Amino acid sequence: MSYLKFDKNLLINLDQSLPKEMLRTNQAGAYHCTSLPGCNTRKQHGLLVIPIPEMGNKAHVLLSSLDETVIQHGAPFNLGLHRYKGGVYSPNGHKYIREFDCESVPRMTYRVGGVILTKEKVFISHENRILIRYTLVDAHSATTLRFRPFLAFRESNSLCIANDAINRELRHVDNGVASCLYEGFPTLYMQFNRKPVWVDEPNWYKDIEYVKDLERGVPYTEDLWVPGYFEIPIKKGESIIFSAGISEVKPRSLTKMYEAEIATRTCRTSFYNCLKNAAKQFYVKDGDNMYVISGFPWGVVLARNTFMAVPGLTLAIDHRADFEAIVGTASRALLRYMADGQLSSRIQGIDLPDIPLWAMWAIQQYAKSVGTDAARERYMELTTEIIDYILDNRHPNLHVDATNGLVSTLGTSNPVSWMNSTLNGRPVIPRSGYLVEFNALWYNALMFASMLAETNPDLAERRQRWTEAAEKMKQPFVDTFLNDGGYLYDYVDGMYADPSVRPNMAVAIGLDYSPLDRRQRKTVLDVVTRELLTPKGLRSLSPKSYGYRPFYLGSPDEREMALHQGPARPWLMGFYADAYLRVFGMSGVGYIDRMLIGFEDEMDKGCIGSLSQLYDGNPPFAGRGAVSHATNVAEVLRTLRTLKKLNVDQ
Repeated sequence: MSYLKFDKNLLINLDQSLPKEMLRTNQAGAYHCTSLPGCNTRKQHGLLVIPIPEMGNKAHVLLSSLDETVIQHGAPFNLGLHRYKGGVYSPNGHKYIREFDCESVPRMTYRVGGVILTKEKVFISHENRILIRYTLVDAHSATTLRFRPFLAFRESNSLCIANDAINRELRHVDNGVASCLYEGFPTLYMQFNRKPVWVDEPNWYKDIEYVKDLERGVPYTEDLWVPGYFEIPIKKGESIIFSAGISEVKPRSLTKMYEAEIATRTCRTSFYNCLKNAAKQFYVKDGDNMYVISGFPWGVVLARNTFMAVPGLTLAIDHRADFEAIVGTASRALLRYMADGQLSSRIQGIDLPDIPLWAMWAIQQYAKSVGTDAARERYMELTTEIIDYILDNRHPNLHVDATNGLVSTLGTSNPVSWMNSTLNGRPVIPRSGYLVEFNALWYNALMFASMLAETNPDLAERRQRWTEAAEKMKQPFVDTFLNDGGYLYDYVDGMYADPSVRPNMAVAIGLDYSPLDRRQRKTVLDVVTRELLTPKGLRSLSPKSYGYRPFYLGSPDEREMALHQGPARPWLMGFYADAYLRVFGMSGVGYIDRMLIGFEDEMDKGCIGSLSQLYDGNPPFAGRGAVSHATNVAEVLRTLRTLKKLNVDQ
């Protein structure tokens, strides 16, 4: 039995199947995403969605969907599914679905009378091309397949309205057609491995609704252009392969291309394999550079998310070379900014004050995974640059206090931490001054750098300076953040100490080096466990704290207000697990293992085989936001790897 298999009863029930989504990527920024029954429920959904470099590398939906129709005895049976104005679903192709399996590739099985047809979809790695293989498993009479493409040619966060500006011309190519609706867009090539008949039947399909956007309170209706349809006869046992890409392909190569791609797939036969598969989908390779997409379907390349996620997305699945490539790209951008304030055109947020701190944490995970000597050889110079950059107060918004050694930042006008929600141009949570995780990361960075430099006599003076800086801030950290409630203030700005119980203190107690002793870590851990822990990670705010909003629902403004005021984040479980294991040792392994069950339960919900951006802070802890999120997948993977290592070492 497949680990991820869905039967007819679920699939034909749209209330159950539409919330489930499927995501595939090409590891070059392009993706395919839709709901399980194949009905697009978000404007970001599409069969071929690609980044266009000439348009700021923003994702653009070229091919929205491809409606298949089975024809027997002259009678058409349309397998497509769209939602139109007023909540009307048509043509109701989901009623023919019998099974969906996505162990190796997404495979849908349809039954129309005596016809059994399977559909499998794969992306070609590092190429903007999706292949769909149709196999006629059974048929009692002559069968023809009709394929009707729905074209969008728009930015993924926009909508298309019927217009006269489109280029209606089609160019016939080998076994297919090519179309480009608007100037400046790449041409879309739609081809088959067998010669089809093309029938011109141009038309706008109007008032298509996206129910997820409707629920989110954002524009949700659009018109899509359908230029005509393909027809191909098919016999029992035969397969037809459809290709959609931005370059022409030789039809004879499609079968071989499909089989070669299948051979590289990680079968999603377990919780770990699901997350491993999801992890690789965040990779984006562009020439000599390699990036991490923060999430799908609307994620971009973010500096913070890159450094936070890269250990789990690479080292936890034995992809050392990918870690080195991603960190190499991101560190070059960071060093350019540190040298002359130059911002990256591709990696957003490289200037934020905690980026060097998270970069140091990522390097530390590399040292723990592949060895200290390897880390010294590859990252000692980068470490030295980062630590001295911060100590010398060269960052415009990260200041080392000469009195107590703590780092402070200004976050009243613009958000500076991962809690970065804004409303009317202002931070919803104006964290400013001494931030608890900033200072914990800074202490950890100083101690780790000192350890890394201990065998290098040329760095003896620097190392002494780093050690002294860490020692200088150790007691002030405790005095500043640890309160009578046994937990850590979230931030301290002048005379104000924020008493909100937030998960940033979990970062402080989960790091390898902490200013807190074991007893102090435990008291903080107890508060985190009691007030923040859920089956889906740590709440962003305790229910006992003022302003708690557990549900990420409502209008865009309401969702922005709630974003960091209660919903749980799975990535924080990584630091919680680290903290728990530091306090309780091997006796905590079983407990953390059980806590991960809540994430395994998500593998057949939301985005199949992945984890959502956030989860409601109260039961039933529904997934919200981006359907697949890099830091969440990464930190759960890193925790799984930690548990595996501890069990092996026992």
